[in-house]
Amino acid sequence: MKFLSYFIFGSLLIISVLRAQDQVLNIWPDGAPGAIEDPEYTEGLATDKPNRILRVSQPTLSVYLPDAEKNTGAAMLICPGGGYRRLAIDIEGYAIAAWLNDLGIAGFVLKYRLPSDSIMVNKTVGPLQDAQEAMRIIRRNAEAWHITPNKTGVSGFSAGGHLASTLSTHFSDSVYIPSDQTSARPDFVVLVYPVISMDPAITHTGSRDRLLGKNPSDDLVRRFSNELQVTSSTPPSFIVHAANDRSVSPENSIRYFEALTRNDVRAELHIFKSGGHGFGLASSGGTESQWPEICRMWLKSIGIL
Repeated sequence: MKFLSYFIFGSLLIISVLRAQDQVLNIWPDGAPGAIEDPEYTEGLATDKPNRILRVSQPTLSVYLPDAEKNTGAAMLICPGGGYRRLAIDIEGYAIAAWLNDLGIAGFVLKYRLPSDSIMVNKTVGPLQDAQEAMRIIRRNAEAWHITPNKTGVSGFSAGGHLASTLSTHFSDSVYIPSDQTSARPDFVVLVYPVISMDPAITHTGSRDRLLGKNPSDDLVRRFSNELQVTSSTPPSFIVHAANDRSVSPENSIRYFEALTRNDVRAELHIFKSGGHGFGLASSGGTESQWPEICRMWLKSIGIL
């Protein structure tokens, strides 16, 4: 069964990523737009959940390229989750890159800035700035990395799913001045137990509060409720959720899927009976463990593989 191979990826995660990582790039070598210097806001690891990064102020892009004989030319930007408070960089970042490399897809793990008034003039757009520029960096280096520019997608998990869906619906928003006209629009999207909406009825409250503040305006709530921002230009999307997710309501994925279909955007939604939240590649053996193989088949069906 395919999920057994994904279990192996998880078990050998550290070995795999150390072998596969090609380089780590600073997203903003000349300083991030709208940045505020705060020497006390220093990056560290969460003590309650190891290998989860806190207080990111210097965003990076970790590059994982597949072996040449497997390379399909496809690439994916990976946005780990963590409630916009921390980044689950291992299971929702490096492990995903290893899985993608096995499929012949280049993986790019985005360590994005976590929204904070301490380090950003406007924390609501900080993560989106990082994601837009990361997508542009991937395309600017397509030739060197043997990537096909129009086979470049984005994936996101939990709050990283909110960022990925924000990039997918706000890719043309002018949130900083780019150095060239390289497109930030993803060609395809993979969302796993994503936060989509800022609607208080279904949102993940912690993600909403950290991104928008405790009392955001109605306009701000609407702008970052990505199910309300879907258009016919939104990229094709593959969405995964568990029915028993008690952290992020499956209604987030349902509403996004409905918005996509209303706008004639190719979309596929899988809601599994179990899995809860934060299952990553889902090596437990439950039905949710099928999602990586189903996703591979979907990527093949849309011409990425």
